[in-house]
Amino acid sequence: MHQFINGKAVTGASGATQDVINPATGEVTATVTLAGLRDLEAAVAAARAAFPAWSRTTPGERSAILQRFARILEARAEEFAQAESSQTGKPLRLCREFDVPGTIDNVDFFAGAARNLEGKAMAEYSADHTSAIRREAIGVIGSIAPWNYPLQMAAWKILPAIAAGNTIILKPAEITPLTSVMFAEALSEAGLPDGVVNVLVGSGSTIGAALMRHPQVDMVSFTGSTAVGRTVLEAAAVNAKRVHLELGGKAPFVVFDDADIDAAVHGAVAGSLINSGQDCTAATRALVHRSVYQEFVDKLAARFDGIVLGTPENDGADIGSLSSFRHRDHVAGMVERARGYARVVAGGYVPTEDGLGDGAFYRPTLIVDAAPDSEIVKNEVFGPVLVVLPFDDDDEAIALANDTVYGLAASAWTSNIQRALRATREIKAGCVWVNDHIPIISEMPHGGFKQSGFGKDMSAYSFEEYTQVKHVMFELGGVVEKDWHRTIFALR
Repeated sequence: MHQFINGKAVTGASGATQDVINPATGEVTATVTLAGLRDLEAAVAAARAAFPAWSRTTPGERSAILQRFARILEARAEEFAQAESSQTGKPLRLCREFDVPGTIDNVDFFAGAARNLEGKAMAEYSADHTSAIRREAIGVIGSIAPWNYPLQMAAWKILPAIAAGNTIILKPAEITPLTSVMFAEALSEAGLPDGVVNVLVGSGSTIGAALMRHPQVDMVSFTGSTAVGRTVLEAAAVNAKRVHLELGGKAPFVVFDDADIDAAVHGAVAGSLINSGQDCTAATRALVHRSVYQEFVDKLAARFDGIVLGTPENDGADIGSLSSFRHRDHVAGMVERARGYARVVAGGYVPTEDGLGDGAFYRPTLIVDAAPDSEIVKNEVFGPVLVVLPFDDDDEAIALANDTVYGLAASAWTSNIQRALRATREIKAGCVWVNDHIPIISEMPHGGFKQSGFGKDMSAYSFEEYTQVKHVMFELGGVVEKDWHRTIFALR
């Protein structure tokens, strides 16, 4: 396993190696030689050298490369699914039917979006001038991606950046680097010029920290925890870089008394357990009207108890392992502390049956009777854990939904259009679903409010992050002495 710099596979200069572990089995999937600071300098130099020519390519040329790239991904879909599963412990079904197809759709979308940069109409906003807007690429982008969706996060970072004419250095999480490197290699195969996309596999404390602070990196895009996001902001401030942050979440799942309870239960299972709960938009706080609270809890607990855990090749498995043994222990620790002030009604333990003891598995966990200000309600668990709280009226439901520092996603479950409209208006989150939770589409933006960050991934709105707007003004009359000059000096 290697780095990808200036269109070539390169052995990491640090000399240090790290095993990529399949967390579902504990087995070594690959070994990578980690990047060193010399690799970072080479990647920055390659990206800077590639930027002038790439930023001057036409939108049609960029689009053509992305179209070829999408077809390469389609042809290699199973290879990407297998690699993604092997480094994350996800069921192959999730990789085949969600991660890989979603990524291909992203590529197809940005192949089209590259040809549709929007701006204000060219016009005479002053009678004596014609004004126009240019959208220009920013330069070299330094992107840091998380471990929960390695392939999709590589796409979300790379595609809008290069479609807008930028060059990029991506640092994937060192525990899940395989598909990010494969992604860059396939782009090169599609005809992307050398140096436009570079991938460095290294630690956050060395490569990530240096990438954020590098004076020749013009923008930083980071997806990860809110705590690290603050560090990114501080680092970027040194050089006044542009910053895009997609951070943590604690999504409310609001079930009103007129909701279809069976639909809400099914939605809560899918919305809280997708990717073993390792999703920043996952449902984590079910807020349920007291009149239907017990019915919801009882049905949901039964569903949670019926979830099948398994290794990736197990076609009967519903969910896979967590991303690492370390993370599993973090999730288990939060649940154990919650037992001191709340009640676990489903799951809440590390399974050992059916060979699961070799992997980083954790049973889907349902918690009730927690106070609104408790750790399990307030803090991000990032695992298959859902806590349920009752409410008595709509005002309380909205207040509880907003009682968080996060604002990434939320859902409202109701058959009343007025209730739905109020919830979508008043819940402070970047996405609010009605009678569903989790679906994303390439045409719509993804990004948060409050401490969930700022800026958008996917959609045409992502070009707001990866372009800078320039006003160009043409004087029309060829007049030497203009009327406004009199405000500065006397015309004699």
